[in-house]
Amino acid sequence: MHAHAHTQIWETVTSSFASFIHGVRPEHLSEVVRHRSKRMILDSIGVGLVGSTTRVFNIALRYCQLYASNAVSSVYGRKGLKLSPTLAAFTNGIAAHSMDFDDTWHPATHPSGAVLPALLAASQMLPPSSKPDGLDFLLAFNVGIEVQGRLMRFSTEAHNIPKRFHPPSVVGTMGSAAATAKLLSLNETQCAHALAIAASLAGAPMANAATQAKPLHIGNATRLGLEAALLAARGMEASPLILDDIPGCSGFSAFYGEYQPKPLPLPANSHEFLLEKQDVAFKRFPAHLGMHWIVDAAMSARNLLINYSGSFSPSLIRAILLRIPVSKYINRPFPESEHQARHSFQFNACTALLDGEVGLNSFTDGCIHRRELMELLAKVLVEHPEDNLANFDKMYGEVALVLENGDVLTGRCDTFYGHWRKPLSRESLLKKFRSNASHVLPEDKVNSIIMTVENLENLPDSSQLASSLRFFPQKD
Repeated sequence: MHAHAHTQIWETVTSSFASFIHGVRPEHLSEVVRHRSKRMILDSIGVGLVGSTTRVFNIALRYCQLYASNAVSSVYGRKGLKLSPTLAAFTNGIAAHSMDFDDTWHPATHPSGAVLPALLAASQMLPPSSKPDGLDFLLAFNVGIEVQGRLMRFSTEAHNIPKRFHPPSVVGTMGSAAATAKLLSLNETQCAHALAIAASLAGAPMANAATQAKPLHIGNATRLGLEAALLAARGMEASPLILDDIPGCSGFSAFYGEYQPKPLPLPANSHEFLLEKQDVAFKRFPAHLGMHWIVDAAMSARNLLINYSGSFSPSLIRAILLRIPVSKYINRPFPESEHQARHSFQFNACTALLDGEVGLNSFTDGCIHRRELMELLAKVLVEHPEDNLANFDKMYGEVALVLENGDVLTGRCDTFYGHWRKPLSRESLLKKFRSNASHVLPEDKVNSIIMTVENLENLPDSSQLASSLRFFPQKD
């Protein structure tokens, strides 16, 4: 949609988003959307809690503790510790992505970690007289998810595995701003300004993938979106056409080529959220989403070798052929750190072959530098079939074991368990959450969080969810 100088503000794409954020109501949330978004919230809390045990989280936390004013918001897994709302959002966002264990959507982004920490922090910031209830919280969360999904659909570039910038650092910042604006009950004009301010705070280059800086992308997205909403609430103004296609003057189109924005309709009696049409992917182990295809393919190949020879013996393997999409930052033949390992097709395939699984312990220094693993990695060859697209909705993974006698055993995965086409069962999701949360919480508190999230609509004060996360004693 093209906008011109004489266009009235209520006729623009930007104003349509602002009107949606302001006008959408809890009754617009279908049962499917409520169910799926509560699964996202529970999973995000779980990966945030286990993420609070990581080195990168502790680095960020020590930094944030330099600034102790207005300490009202809780930190994942830290008893009695509070930070300012923006810094709590920042640290909890880092926790959510510190292991690359958080949910993923299509077009590619990590939607929950960029939104949930901002809402948890903001809910504790508000005075007792204006605390949003659980249903308001759930609606604001879905506003943040919806805005991310709509923005990503403005460009075909967004559908593929990214090359230039990490998507949640862009659309996540916008989603955080939208969600917080909703929770704070900003008016339409303020909602528009919050989006425009957030656009000026967005972006992170892909070169920092597979480093300790990558979790900062989620931390910054949730923090800066919250800051954008707070600035708009205090009167800061920005471009009223930030989402529109303005020839010769880029707004949000600065991030995406082939940018073709469309208005977001204001809900009437109903609204079909994107989450209704497409679920998110939940990861079974803490690594880049692309690794889940190759691990499942490797497990299939491993089972074929066991059936072929009676056991898995690396000495039988002459070469390991990986057929994967072209994506430079996750093609890492010999990763040297945990973050590189989480972004290595080769490492995850060989770990699955050697151990029969990939899990939290797979990314420790001791596992990464094992002699047996190094020997397998040295046998890996990579092919990029033309039909294997760098797209989370279309890619596949193949692992072919070329044996010393010339036989070839091939495992393939077109849709891994946990993908939006093959979602985790309730049992599997709860198992993941319990495993993650139990690293820092006792069992009764883990069960309490599950109950709270599954009944979020009935929570009278949404800040109770955030507050409960800090009173749990950490395990030694």
